[in-house]
Amino acid sequence: MNDWWRGAVIYQIYPRSFQDSNADGIGDLPGILRRIPYVAQLGVDAIWISPFYRSPMIDFGYDIEDYREVDPIFGTLKDFDLLLAAAHRHGLKVIIDMVLSHTSIRHRWFQESRRTRGNPKDDWYVWADPRPDGTAPNNWLSMFGGPAWTWEPRREQYYLHNFLPEQPDLNLHNHEVQEALITECRFWLERGVDGFRLDACNFLMHDPLLRANPPRPPEAPPTDGVKPNNPYNRQLHIYDKTQPEALDFLRYLRNVTQEYGDIVLIAEIAADDSLKVMQEYAGLGGPLHTAYSFALLGETLDTQLLPETFFPFHDSRRHGWPSWAFSNHDVSRVATRWGGRDAPDAYCKLLIAMLTCLRGTIFLYQGEELGLPEADVPYEQIKDPYGLNFFPDFPGRDGCRTPMPWDDNDRHAGFSTVDGWLPVPNEHLRRSVGAQEATADSVLSFTRNFLRWRKGQAPLILGGIDFLATERNLVAFTRTLGEERLLAAFNLDGTSRTLPLPGPVREEMLNHGLPQGEVTDGQIQLPPFGAFFALLK
Repeated sequence: MNDWWRGAVIYQIYPRSFQDSNADGIGDLPGILRRIPYVAQLGVDAIWISPFYRSPMIDFGYDIEDYREVDPIFGTLKDFDLLLAAAHRHGLKVIIDMVLSHTSIRHRWFQESRRTRGNPKDDWYVWADPRPDGTAPNNWLSMFGGPAWTWEPRREQYYLHNFLPEQPDLNLHNHEVQEALITECRFWLERGVDGFRLDACNFLMHDPLLRANPPRPPEAPPTDGVKPNNPYNRQLHIYDKTQPEALDFLRYLRNVTQEYGDIVLIAEIAADDSLKVMQEYAGLGGPLHTAYSFALLGETLDTQLLPETFFPFHDSRRHGWPSWAFSNHDVSRVATRWGGRDAPDAYCKLLIAMLTCLRGTIFLYQGEELGLPEADVPYEQIKDPYGLNFFPDFPGRDGCRTPMPWDDNDRHAGFSTVDGWLPVPNEHLRRSVGAQEATADSVLSFTRNFLRWRKGQAPLILGGIDFLATERNLVAFTRTLGEERLLAAFNLDGTSRTLPLPGPVREEMLNHGLPQGEVTDGQIQLPPFGAFFALLK
């Protein structure tokens, strides 16, 4: 088998916001097809396309009404086939989102299941009787706020939803449900996709005894990826997710995908201890190839704790292969989250370099290669139900989902010929693809050059990683493969910094436009937002 995904850079496309081809203000599959040459030119290895299935779009595609149909706003199955073929011609693998933990409330399975008890789909979702006083079966909460249970009067029972009430949880303890989901996966495998990103992967199963979650101790950190003011953080999520039976189902899925060649299965993990769960799902003996979590998607980056994040996957007894992202469609853009509203281009370039030098499979989110900041979306234009529930403390995820800016000379940013489903801020226009392609030292030009250089550095693709002791806002590590040992050092500070050189230098390497560090008296002198790369003896 060809483990093409190890060390690969995967570009995430959020289809609603990438490119509109039919003037409705919403991106679509033909729009992605049009931009495949741009993506290939970046130097990435694969694309991950967020959901495009038929959906009422309450959660913008993560509430699937039909797994085998493309929603008309995105195009048709023929459009997908054309996109898949074009990506493959350009040397790009294609990974699609697969949501197996829940469906839309409008899915035909749920419509039958909710109708009455005792029907053929009676046990396909998680139903439970009320307590004697009529309240919900237990204290489980939705990640989007409020109880995780909604009353269905026709059955006189509650159904479980870990997210929105419009996203009822499937009962994967039922083997008929497992078989049905495997069939849906086969549909796309037979069309030629190269893998699945498994959404909310550790939510696949619940405790069948429906035991209540205990309260979270005051000193315990919040669940990864959940805002502190969300009541979800007041519980330890022991029983509502991350159940061991889910691993057996995922092993079954893994065995099925092996019939189709070099398919990759990537888990998204959101747990109280995401790194531990990543190990269970994608470590030694785990059912999946790799997993990523919100460990590097937090509000801040504690550079001194970074080695602890990587240790479980570097331990030679485990040999886990992780995935890492600094941005995606669920968190504010990293340029703003870590660098502030006015993060300079040098900082954005440095983040690209640091991310793509880490050991693992790397995810770049559309617009990250442009250094896009988080957009401020006015309340009256917010679409995200999560944001509407928690505004103003948390305005939701729309600020990272605004349309891709292609052309600064067009008031619709080249995304559409009409106003987009979300507004394009002026600061994004100034950072459009067209504007940056005309500038040799842009974040986009840097990204293309750096990824081209990275492909030729075997230690950065498959090498082990050893972090060096550093101070706040300094990151330094070596990547070692065989006899080759590559040093990478990064200064995330706006002032010059110094760190010890870990060994004699065999060859200093170009840093492709980042402020250049230099060696003096056994010390690496790093300018503001500077980097240093070298092969060590």
